[in-house]
Amino acid sequence: MTGMKLLPRPLALLLGLAAAARAATADQANKYDFGPWPAGASPQEIGHRIAENLIARPHMLISGEANRVVHYAEVCTWYGSLAFAKLAAEQELTAKLVARFDPLFDADAKLIPHPINVDHAVFGAVPFELFIQTKDARYLKIGQDLADQQWEPPAGDPATFNPQMRDNLAAGLSRHTRFWIDDMYMITILQTQAYRATGNKVYLDRAAREAVAYLAKLQQPNGLFYHAANAPFFWGRGDGWFAAGMSELLTSLPSDHPDRARILAGYQHMMATLLAHQDADGMWHQLVDDAGSWPETSGTGMFTFAFITGVKQGWLEPKTYGPAARKAWLKLITYLNPDGNIREVCAGTGAGNTRQYYLDRPRLVGDFHGQAPVVWCAAALLR
Repeated sequence: MTGMKLLPRPLALLLGLAAAARAATADQANKYDFGPWPAGASPQEIGHRIAENLIARPHMLISGEANRVVHYAEVCTWYGSLAFAKLAAEQELTAKLVARFDPLFDADAKLIPHPINVDHAVFGAVPFELFIQTKDARYLKIGQDLADQQWEPPAGDPATFNPQMRDNLAAGLSRHTRFWIDDMYMITILQTQAYRATGNKVYLDRAAREAVAYLAKLQQPNGLFYHAANAPFFWGRGDGWFAAGMSELLTSLPSDHPDRARILAGYQHMMATLLAHQDADGMWHQLVDDAGSWPETSGTGMFTFAFITGVKQGWLEPKTYGPAARKAWLKLITYLNPDGNIREVCAGTGAGNTRQYYLDRPRLVGDFHGQAPVVWCAAALLR
């Protein structure tokens, strides 16, 4: 290599170190340090309280059925508690959460749902997480059966399927596809967990395909999502399911995946609008764009989880969204009572056609719909 002057080794080393220092400084500028935490506010303390609260309680069951099964809200809390315990390196807590499943192999096996809809199938997220952490193949079988059955066509003659079902199946979507906003957590977390447990990209492609279809059909020009086509209201927890589901999926979706750019764009559009509607104290409301509606904790927790994840993953500008996420966390946990139960949780809610319907929904204490996103946030802060 004639004509190239080599630098003396000490000088080259110094220049290399200087370049590395500049890169480290630039990288640090693109991060946000969520701590330090006031006494009693650390994710380690809060996550532990929520997980122990879960362990002490009986199963929450889906009501109104002949054969009652574990409720999806408990599933979400259990999954989040397992993730938290692993990240916090709490081995004793992990052991308790694993032991909670033991009766489901035996006397309580009837409580494992059959995948008749998204609310039942999402149960698989827990055994997948248990397999990831323990490598016990019994958990993998339960999770895979649920994830695979979610993509099986309905029984019967395809000629008898309704047009929407035929279109969904032709597009490679799940038979559970119904274009309700909470599906975007229920379907995506199950299929994403299946990918995390097996490494099989089929599951990840399924989740991404669903996300793109739901974004195309449901996302409004402001980036948010109506509760339903006949319910033109931006209900907090409904939008929260979408925010959390996209966050989970994007965390596992490779940078070169063909659907990633579309999903990331939908996520970032939503986050920008959520930021604009966050209260000065950090909370979001029962109706996201209605400051006259009451501050609600389950939606706030889900949006906080999405903000934390976005900042940590580099999808959101850290100096803007980092402080917003910290503020939300610190306010959210003030709603926890001494027993680790969070209050101001909107009850399970079907679509309503008036604003007053949403304002009048019961406000619960300790409901798993609210417990789950708090422990998700605690895990995300440690991740």
